[in-house]
Amino acid sequence: MTPAPAHPWRRYVAIGDSFSEGMVDVDPRREGGFVGWADRLAAQLAHSSGGEEFRYANLAIRGRKLDDVVGRQLDEAIDLGPDLVSMVGGGNDILRPSVDLDTIAARLEEAVVRLRATGADVLLATPTDPRGAGLFGTLLTRHAVHTANLYTIASRHGAHVLGLWGMRSVRDPRMWGEDRIHLSTQGHRRVCWAAMDALGLAVPDDWDEPLPPAPSRPRSDVRAERVRWARTYAAPWVRRRLTGRSSGDAVTAKRARLTPFGPADLPDV
Repeated sequence: MTPAPAHPWRRYVAIGDSFSEGMVDVDPRREGGFVGWADRLAAQLAHSSGGEEFRYANLAIRGRKLDDVVGRQLDEAIDLGPDLVSMVGGGNDILRPSVDLDTIAARLEEAVVRLRATGADVLLATPTDPRGAGLFGTLLTRHAVHTANLYTIASRHGAHVLGLWGMRSVRDPRMWGEDRIHLSTQGHRRVCWAAMDALGLAVPDDWDEPLPPAPSRPRSDVRAERVRWARTYAAPWVRRRLTGRSSGDAVTAKRARLTPFGPADLPDV
């Protein structure tokens, strides 16, 4: 007798922005390409699919705001006929000087309702707790309200929630890339486990354990690193916002179709 599969999903589609595209978890096989937590989740789902074919698409594009995520991306995702959709959007909108969190929540809820009406399961993700994250600490109230809204939406419609807000491990700077905005490879691995946990799948017992303390560094090195970060990442980011440009303006989805996917499709990183 064939053992029952560990989960019911065979067609997974990710939609969103840079978080779901996988920045800055570099894919050594593709110039300018990234892996990310969603690819890693897809590989885990394929591994425990009970031997059945598993298909995956990733429509997420860096820099995209909610209009694109719950508009064009959502339409394309529904057309693919998935049975699981991860939808993470609104983060770039929340970074703007002025934002209506109620409108963001309402639009996300409408999108969840559309997806659930197709029979697909939905995975949402909260923002992180930005306390202690330098300039991003000013987003504390916005992130807290958005997190509460997401849990409310999930409760109403039977969606799953990847709770970044409560993750202890991602409070470590080593879980973030040099730009301090996107997860490092190590961070994406942890978030993959968080996604699996949110979906009710087995994860390592220590999946959210903090890393051992980092060795202390001379203050001069820390100051020099801050200057490099401001020049290399912060200044270009501000310039793009002032000019209305996005890092994803010329980027297309890395996996626009539902195609067979498995652990062998991940690079050894």
